Amino acid sequence: MHFEEMRGAYSALFTPYTKDNRINTEMIGRLVEHQLAGGLRGFFVGGTTGESMLLTLDERKLVLETVVAANRGRGKVIAHVGAVRTEDSVDLARHAADCGADWVASVPPVYFAQTFEGTLYHYSQIAGASDLPFMVYAFRTTVDPERDARLFEIKNLKGMKFTNSNYYSIQQLRRRLDKPALFLSGMDELLVCALSMGVFHGGIGTTYNMLPRHFAEICRLVLECGDVAAARPLQHEANALIALALKYGNMSYSKAIMRFMGLDCGYCRAPFPPVSEEQYAAFADELRAQGILQEGQI
Repeated sequence: MHFEEMRGAYSALFTPYTKDNRINTEMIGRLVEHQLAGGLRGFFVGGTTGESMLLTLDERKLVLETVVAANRGRGKVIAHVGAVRTEDSVDLARHAADCGADWVASVPPVYFAQTFEGTLYHYSQIAGASDLPFMVYAFRTTVDPERDARLFEIKNLKGMKFTNSNYYSIQQLRRRLDKPALFLSGMDELLVCALSMGVFHGGIGTTYNMLPRHFAEICRLVLECGDVAAARPLQHEANALIALALKYGNMSYSKAIMRFMGLDCGYCRAPFPPVSEEQYAAFADELRAQGILQEGQI
């Protein structure tokens, strides 16, 4: 498998909702167009940012189908299929293959069987459900290079999205593998750091929805030009927006940024609290004062 075609920046795509809390398929199309125009390589669909565990299986399938149709083969589509029930993950993996996704990905077991043996079994069932390449989604977990090299013995397991900051562990893991593998960094605020290690092929993140050109250019500068210094100012500006989004500890504020831009995705589902109109007005004032994004620029 040639991983060069996967190099670059991917948005962890938001799931947008209508006013009555249904999937907003029209907005999905707008997000896809905006982000491809911004230079993104593709989309990570149904992950943490996409609120996958807060959607029904039918909704998850609808989101992926809509992304694939809007994308029209231009970018790469990675379908996150992690679920509490392995059977649901297998169902979603088969659906991803049937509807035209390029990769599948999954978090380890959720709630039950949170052991390495449970993870091996869970992943082997998902990876065996289709012929698509499979990507481990290591979300805020510790990678043990000696242990986790065993994961790559699973059929079709070809890569990892690593959402943590111990890049040394990924370097050591890659040294233990006897075959090529794809590694994508999931820490938006540390993308330049991750890419400068020389072990990652790109990144996936929430803030890529808001600043696609920033993250696409960071990947180009570091991966293609080897110019870390030129990428630093873009990371610095992105991190200022990230700090503002994280200030309130509620992912609904990240969606509020999308509303400010002119791509209203609604807010997150419960248990995330909604953002009131008064809260949004105050937050919009902060965004205007920051000056990184222009209001209604889309």
